[in-house]
Amino acid sequence: QLHLVESGGGLVQPGGSLRLSCAGSDITLEWYAIGWFRQAPGKEREGVSCIGSSGRSTHYADSVKGRFTISRDGAKNTVYLEMNSLKPEDTAVYYCAARRVLKYDYWGQGTQVTVSS
Repeated sequence: QLHLVESGGGLVQPGGSLRLSCAGSDITLEWYAIGWFRQAPGKEREGVSCIGSSGRSTHYADSVKGRFTISRDGAKNTVYLEMNSLKPEDTAVYYCAARRVLKYDYWGQGTQVTVSS
């Protein structure tokens, strides 16, 4: 059973933008901190960004700082990752995950982002 569902991935040219969505299917996301992760072929999964349950605290990996913005909409039970100025090295499967305390309890199925001309 999927508790988180990602969407919004696709193929985009370098310099382009995408907005990823992470929707809670049967969990209330406002109770959780939400993280976005990505995994490129042959590479380990890396953390991209996270947002606290209140939405007041956000963190970004250095590689995406200034280009990506994480936000949450409680009414829609959704967390977004706005990605601008995309680079080929941003190509990966992007996952969202929900954390109550120390570890991420729920993971989505992932959405593919490909940045290529």
